[in-house]
Amino acid sequence: MKDLYQVVKTVRLTEKATLLSELNNEFVFEVDRRANKIQIRAAIEEVFGKKVVAVRTANYSGKKKRQRRADAGRTAHWKKAIVRLAEGETFDLV
Repeated sequence: MKDLYQVVKTVRLTEKATLLSELNNEFVFEVDRRANKIQIRAAIEEVFGKKVVAVRTANYSGKKKRQRRADAGRTAHWKKAIVRLAEGETFDLV
């Protein structure tokens, strides 16, 4: 992953993500599946200009789906990154 602008895909706004942001100053992102923690940290610090303290990642498999046919498809696999920012740093997501 050479381009840091392709590492972070989108912000995940869920109830759990909102709770993490309020309690621990952690924000949840959907990131490229090939990106590692070092690249995710560098991308957040470069693109958003925030100081990152820690990064946790989790890989998710796509779910099997049937669309009224005999053959089953699958939703996309994806990777989640939970990023903890330094004290005083925050995102204005909404």
